[in-house]
Amino acid sequence: MANNQNNNDKKNEKRFKATTPGKRFFKLAGMSASIAKNYAGHKVKGMFSDEDAKKQSQDAMYADIGIRIAETLGEMKGAVMKVGQIVSQVKDLLPPEVAKALETLQKESPPMPYSMIRRQLIRALGDEPESLFATFEHEPFAAASIGQVHRATTKDGVECIVKIQYPGVKESCDSDLKQIKRLFKMAGLVKVSKEVVDKTFDEIRDMLYEELDYNHEAENLRFFNEHYKDHPYVIVPELLEDFSSETVLTLTYIEGDSLTEVKAPSYNQEMKNTLAQRLFDTMGRQIYELQRVHCDPHPGNFAFRPDGSLIIYDFGAVKKVSDDTVRIHRNFVKDMFNGKVDSVEQHLKEMGVRQDDGPDVPLSYYQEWFDIIMEPFSDNTNFDFGHSRLHQRAAKKIRKDAFKYLGAFQPSPETMHVDRVLSGHYWTLIDLNANISLRGLIEEILLKEAA
Repeated sequence: MANNQNNNDKKNEKRFKATTPGKRFFKLAGMSASIAKNYAGHKVKGMFSDEDAKKQSQDAMYADIGIRIAETLGEMKGAVMKVGQIVSQVKDLLPPEVAKALETLQKESPPMPYSMIRRQLIRALGDEPESLFATFEHEPFAAASIGQVHRATTKDGVECIVKIQYPGVKESCDSDLKQIKRLFKMAGLVKVSKEVVDKTFDEIRDMLYEELDYNHEAENLRFFNEHYKDHPYVIVPELLEDFSSETVLTLTYIEGDSLTEVKAPSYNQEMKNTLAQRLFDTMGRQIYELQRVHCDPHPGNFAFRPDGSLIIYDFGAVKKVSDDTVRIHRNFVKDMFNGKVDSVEQHLKEMGVRQDDGPDVPLSYYQEWFDIIMEPFSDNTNFDFGHSRLHQRAAKKIRKDAFKYLGAFQPSPETMHVDRVLSGHYWTLIDLNANISLRGLIEEILLKEAA
């Protein structure tokens, strides 16, 4: 039995050997070449096909591209997988076949063999897991983009989870980002200017380096644990300092149900609505009151309980929100709630989103976006997120106007994380089938001190 396990570990280790920048470069380059060949073949085939056949060929091509990207990024871990997760969150803005394939990166990741994880733990903490812990499970509890989680018990009887960073992730970060940026451009998934793409990836890079420093995450964890220690429904795990380092993080185990487990009979519609409101309230107050926000809305970073508790995990991605951002957002929302569409452009300029040297943008363009964004908040009646089509309307508008106003707008490093929180949890409200009114919460959080 032991021999079989050793043989399996050796086979699995070969799958994860691409840990140096050079090896990862060639793996990504090979995938890119394969996708380019597929794309070229589709173009040639399309020259001799009618529209229906061309559409079928395109759908098949995107399905193949999505599967290849998801499988490769999931196996390679690290920066490329994290970027894949971020891209997958825009869903309808991608070809549906690609989006569907990349969604697997949100839900699961191929685990790294225990033999490799064990070596990482010894390097980080200086001893074998059998000596450090009373129990340490070989099978991972969860496998994510830059680290893998195993359940354990301390010798004092404390149930905990141990997050171990994958080997070589930090060393390969810059090379990974460069290659994945080229890949998404080549596959036609990025349709904005080079300057915008570069700036966005620079911000992703900064965020990744923060996440790769587990000492930084430990500091965030201590801050949020202290902030929520007496909270009526938000729960944050505690850090176990003696079993943590720059590449290993050990936390108390807090049990809860994943988003996919929030269903009847344990969770009726009333409780799902309560959880949705509490999630929105928690994230809103982090952004605009605490001014330090957990900015990775990945579903695996949150859990729920039938009593209405909200559990937050993984504080590697935390963004400090400036006073200026809070002020601008509050004034922006106040004007939107009062129907002042003519002030939108000035607020966007203050955010650094609207570019002075870009093309003129008519008021009708802002009015169309205003109508989409304000639909769930136009009054105090409930909005059915379970049947929301806001993302489809937004995607249609982006496709229609993407090049017409190219150069007028760009991502703002200061607001990108906040936007990710809000857009990411929009999908959480959809998955919860929430039917709630959020206008009152927005008024309470954002408008009570509007300048």
